[in-house]
Amino acid sequence: MVHVIVVLFILVTQVSAYRPCPKCGKIKVPYPLSTDENCGDPRYRIYCNNGALEFMSAPGFYYKILSISPKANKLIIKPPLIQENTCYSSDLDQGGLMLDENLPFNISTRNTVMLFNCSDNILLSPLNCSSSSFCREFEEVGEGCGCKGTLCCHFLKDSSMTSHRIRARLGGCTAYTCVVDKQPGEPLESWNFGIELQWLPPF
Repeated sequence: MVHVIVVLFILVTQVSAYRPCPKCGKIKVPYPLSTDENCGDPRYRIYCNNGALEFMSAPGFYYKILSISPKANKLIIKPPLIQENTCYSSDLDQGGLMLDENLPFNISTRNTVMLFNCSDNILLSPLNCSSSSFCREFEEVGEGCGCKGTLCCHFLKDSSMTSHRIRARLGGCTAYTCVVDKQPGEPLESWNFGIELQWLPPF
């Protein structure tokens, strides 16, 4: 009898774990993403806060989720704000975006990252810090205006780089933004601002 109860408990637990979570605001939460311990897979935890779906970084900073593509195992988060009249990203105190390497999320290779207010040391890197860098276009509008005239660069996040971090720090680059799937010659008004994350499917 005890064995039967144990087996039933395991089956009930497994069924609840494979249940998709309810919508958060207007966004569906597909399996394996989880907003609650009673749905989804807890390794794929995201958060529903006041009707907004959010992703939490390893240091505990929340990024709004803009969209989810369940068939591609990808989601896009909103880049941190660059604070008004400064050239500091709002996640600067956390060192920029940092993912927990023990979780199944990583930064995809479709992200063009722009760094701002950088130290001269970055000129030793292979990044594009020339006057033709995409970052110069971003400086001319909106929140990018606070970074105008600073040393800035851009790069395509590729597989040779760490897939768990976009660094921002004093003494390095203090601000950044990101565009998903940037195409050559694409005008700024068509840029898809966001940071695309992908997840490994459950085993």
